[in-house]
Amino acid sequence: MAQLRPLIPKLQERAVAELNEVPERLDDDIKQLREWVEKQPHLQSRTSDQFLVAFLRGCKFNMEKAKHKLDQYYTLQAGIPEVFNNRSVDDELSLEIIRMGVILRLPRLEDDEGPCINIIRATIYDTDKFKFADIIRVGIMFGEIMMLEDDNSVISGYVEVMDMEDVGANHLFQLHPSLLRKLSVFADEASPMRQKGTHFINVPPAFEMGFRGIKSFFPEKATKRIHLHATGSETLYEHIPKKYLPVEYGGENGTIPEIVASMEAKFLSYRDYFKESAKFGVTEELRKAEKAIDYNSIFGIDGSFKKLTID
Repeated sequence: MAQLRPLIPKLQERAVAELNEVPERLDDDIKQLREWVEKQPHLQSRTSDQFLVAFLRGCKFNMEKAKHKLDQYYTLQAGIPEVFNNRSVDDELSLEIIRMGVILRLPRLEDDEGPCINIIRATIYDTDKFKFADIIRVGIMFGEIMMLEDDNSVISGYVEVMDMEDVGANHLFQLHPSLLRKLSVFADEASPMRQKGTHFINVPPAFEMGFRGIKSFFPEKATKRIHLHATGSETLYEHIPKKYLPVEYGGENGTIPEIVASMEAKFLSYRDYFKESAKFGVTEELRKAEKAIDYNSIFGIDGSFKKLTID
């Protein structure tokens, strides 16, 4: 059998029922995907069992879709350099973002098969010092760690809670539509983890109006997963029970300082892993395709997406 982390029984049942996973065939499925990767002259990819199985599970074990998504995972990174360059755990800006608690990856409850939950405190950072792309870079690095370590995020998906308390114009001006579009396409076409929903909390009326103006840049199915919760509202608890949330959000699942300390330790433990990231990617000159990749088309505002040839 493949050298994978064993799943808790509830998650294994979900993987079989919802993702078409056949445990007895898992080793062969991973081997087939790895052999395909090794035959692609343009693609330099990680090939560990845990990395590859994330794409198989994320594509419900449709091998051709898994190949496509894995190719896109590296192809689209090259088109978003402001996010995927400088992936060092020793970067002081990244460490400061973690220590401020801008991004909170909530602890998973024992034996819980539900989606993982992240809180993004989107307005607590200094916009004169940090760019929106800096925040996203750290978030995506943690997303990759989750992909490797958190089976819930791959099998059951993930939910994001965006805290917009005290949001101001300086924060909204950083939400460049072009970058938002790129990130949305990456999440939809390249990430093996499935987003189950995004909840904006402490939302002022002005933000609701602004959001209506920018949501046209997102694919339709992405906008259907977005929920807005006004300041003072408790409607979030209808979607995410208090037992999953930290104390500061009215919950019972640890405190923000505890979560931050755990995240910093985890982040630093991936120093060597992210150092190796520079070795992986795509070399377009070697791609077996008739035309070069056109990132303007891929990330086009019209929502079109250029399909790649999969051998």
